[in-house]
Amino acid sequence: MKNGTSINFFHILPFSEESRNKPFISIFFFLIYLIGVLVNSSIITVICLEVQLHKPMYLFICNLSIVDIFFTSIIVPKLLHMLLSGNHIVSFSQCYTQLYFFVAMLAAEEIILFIMAYDRYVAICIPLHYNQILSQRNCTLITFGIWAVAFFNSLLLLVSALNMSSCHSNIIHQTFCDFKSLTRTTCTGTTMFFVIIGIEALIFSLVPVLGTCISYVNIFLLIFKMKSKESRRKAFSTCSSHLTVMSIYYGAGLAEYLMPSYSDFLDVTFNVVYTNIIPMINPIIYSLLNSNVQSALLKFIK
Repeated sequence: MKNGTSINFFHILPFSEESRNKPFISIFFFLIYLIGVLVNSSIITVICLEVQLHKPMYLFICNLSIVDIFFTSIIVPKLLHMLLSGNHIVSFSQCYTQLYFFVAMLAAEEIILFIMAYDRYVAICIPLHYNQILSQRNCTLITFGIWAVAFFNSLLLLVSALNMSSCHSNIIHQTFCDFKSLTRTTCTGTTMFFVIIGIEALIFSLVPVLGTCISYVNIFLLIFKMKSKESRRKAFSTCSSHLTVMSIYYGAGLAEYLMPSYSDFLDVTFNVVYTNIIPMINPIIYSLLNSNVQSALLKFIK
């Protein structure tokens, strides 16, 4: 970032600096992080070790759990360090490194959720071509493509962010360096950044959501044509966990990035839900609503 006022650090202030509740807030975030890492790690371990789960759907669930672990690991350890040490100063390099990996995980999660919807569409609507379309080779290429696109896209956004000039307050009222908060500290060079943000919102949010909606419209039309109630129940059950995760993820995302900012407290609250709570509950939802994952977990627990 071009330094318009000789600012070489940011002061991240998610909560009141004089807050007496910092120990309780630290425990809260530590528990969220611990539960999220443990549950997501359990999902990854079970999918890797259980041969019956070596299918495209579970490969993408495994990748989603990896993204969720990175999501919280990018934010929570640094936040805990700030809360416990009282040092809320973050250098430019630290801030933009955090931004880079956050944007990469954001893009990866949105692509994975779309691919999972497409997987359900192929499995239910054109099952005879499932093994051909989502073969092991194709799934490997898709997985590699997801991560490559996510990191390359994040690099483009980071380069545009570094061309902005900081001339406002260097205080960020957020739990980490996100692009929404950073733009409030800048005054020039933001045009290209917002253009790229708009293109990203179109490619990584609107297009996947529309693609997901089209997939599920076709799925539901086929399900309603099924004569057997048992067949309809099984078809719905295969989609329920993904639909739940999609609804929570995009609902929280809309609240965080599209709603006007009424207060710093609400911004922080929505951000915590979006970046910390959701990565923790995603694997829990898949464990509770996916019978195959549930039975595999119970098998390993016993």
